Amino acid sequence: MSSVKKKRRKKIRKHKHRKRLRKTRHKRK
Repeated sequence: MSSVKKKRRKKIRKHKHRKRLRKTRHKRK
C-alpha cells in the first residue's frame, strides 16, 4: 500500500514539473 501511495504522489509531482518546464522553455525562446 505504501508503494502505491508513493507512486501516485510522484505522478502528480511529475505533472507539475512538466508544466513548469514548458513555461520556462517558452520564456527562453
